[in-house]
Amino acid sequence: MKLLRKILVPIVPIYYLVTWIRNRFYDWGIFKSKRYAHPVICVGNLSTGGTGKSPMIELLINLFKDSYQVATLSRGYKRSTKGFLLAGKQDTAKTLGDEPYQFFNKFKDAIQVAVDANRQRGIENLLKLPNKPDLILLDDAFQHRKVAAGFNILLTTYQEPYFTDWVLPTGNLREPKQGAKRAQIIVVTKCPDNLTAETKTQFIKNLKPRKGQLVCFSTIKYSSMVVSAKDSKKLTTLIKPTLVTGIANAAPLVQHLENCGLDFTHLNFPDHHEFTALDIAALEKKAFLLTTEKDFMRLKVHKSLASKLYYLPIQAVITNSEAFEAAVLNYVKRFN
Repeated sequence: MKLLRKILVPIVPIYYLVTWIRNRFYDWGIFKSKRYAHPVICVGNLSTGGTGKSPMIELLINLFKDSYQVATLSRGYKRSTKGFLLAGKQDTAKTLGDEPYQFFNKFKDAIQVAVDANRQRGIENLLKLPNKPDLILLDDAFQHRKVAAGFNILLTTYQEPYFTDWVLPTGNLREPKQGAKRAQIIVVTKCPDNLTAETKTQFIKNLKPRKGQLVCFSTIKYSSMVVSAKDSKKLTTLIKPTLVTGIANAAPLVQHLENCGLDFTHLNFPDHHEFTALDIAALEKKAFLLTTEKDFMRLKVHKSLASKLYYLPIQAVITNSEAFEAAVLNYVKRFN
């Protein structure tokens, strides 16, 4: 794969030019964006994935759900359904996509969860609901410029920041790094717990934020417990579990488990992997399965795995949370 990416270097300038022109056409009004007289917050990234969008969406849900009717709107990647769909009790990871189903499974009594690849249509359908949301959170829609979100939160990881990357197909950027200027907040995710002030200052210099653009740093907080559909166990009590991941970047989770002294084997699948009958048959032979919450949403439908399938909950923690919360709350309050 690395060799193929090197071979495709000549295509990089073409991809760069096409995406740069597309963005300029939206900036100049040649391509039309729709803006709403309603609070719409977009969470996205420049890279192809693995920046921690789902934990950030959940952080925002927890911030707003007690004061506002919140809705999430996602594409619903790899779902079996088409068009606009508002999540209901009958839905699964297959009909919604794993990440939207995760939101619904965790917050179903507190928020509305919808999917639609056409974000304009999705927003308009949400706003037609009898109990329409006070606030819409767009999941992974930073490049979906047919919608002009009122507030953009751009994520980049500490380990692989966008300023060190190239555009596709040799790098992982969906668009040139100048696109970061569209965000109101840049959040550097998956940071070590012990970042010094000097390191943060240098990192911000490398990001080159525009004037008034807030930069925040976040870490991953791992639970001390692993959770199944029926019970929970202490992580440190697990004996030789099999870690099963189908996410963009499993390295931070693997590092955390190693730091906890856990003896485990790792089965690493591609992001959003659709587990086949052969995959499930192989997993049935394992004594204990540990996975991510996103993967748990896809695997839990297999009853043969129920007694051995657990996930490790995580959450994003903003280190300068006061500034972050003030910025997003002030934006939403403008509509009241």
